[in-house]
Amino acid sequence: MRPQRTHQLVLSAIEDDLAAGRLGLGDRLPGERALAERLGVSRPSVREAIRVLEAHGVVRTGPGSGPEAGAVLVADPAAGLGAALRLHVATNGVAVADVVGMRLLIEEWGMREAAARRPDAAALAAAQHALTAMDDPALDRERFLDLDAQFHAALVGLAGNVLVTVVMTSLRGAVRGYIGEGARRLPAWAAVADRLRAEHHRIFDAVRAGRAEEAARVTRAHIEGFHRLTR
Repeated sequence: MRPQRTHQLVLSAIEDDLAAGRLGLGDRLPGERALAERLGVSRPSVREAIRVLEAHGVVRTGPGSGPEAGAVLVADPAAGLGAALRLHVATNGVAVADVVGMRLLIEEWGMREAAARRPDAAALAAAQHALTAMDDPALDRERFLDLDAQFHAALVGLAGNVLVTVVMTSLRGAVRGYIGEGARRLPAWAAVADRLRAEHHRIFDAVRAGRAEEAARVTRAHIEGFHRLTR
């Protein structure tokens, strides 16, 4: 068994404090010196642990020595998950087919649940905005794909499951990456964009009308269809 690295001792201690309720959201972590003395580790080890926590979206750090300085506990789980997914997809550690499979699991369920909740116009506003913006025929490819990602995330977010929303948000970078690469290989982008617009409208209409199974079905066809087109 490999020995535990020193900064991992700091991470374990902070995790224990969170689990026991000694630390909570909005609390400021003790300073480097205090943590180092309490745990019997070096201050560089404490700094390394805090960098890891910040990368994972657990703390936000402020420079200097004023009231905004130090590390404050926050909750941004999508930050760490998203960065890790993007890197692993970029290094081929996660196959595009696996990202597509995860999308299908999340988005089929998410669209079905969102439709079942019969969202009103206010709840649908973000998705409606992205949908309307994508209808502009003069829109360039990259902007279209950014709006595409926003549209899907906005609708899945209406399912009301915080963890699913976090995973969906985390996937956005990986999804945007493979979609962008695939789209750039397509010679007839204008025709593809028209097809995607029509499919987006069908998804949106099904969710808005509360047609849960239809929303799930057209979402699956949409995701699988684009994947087949670009692989």
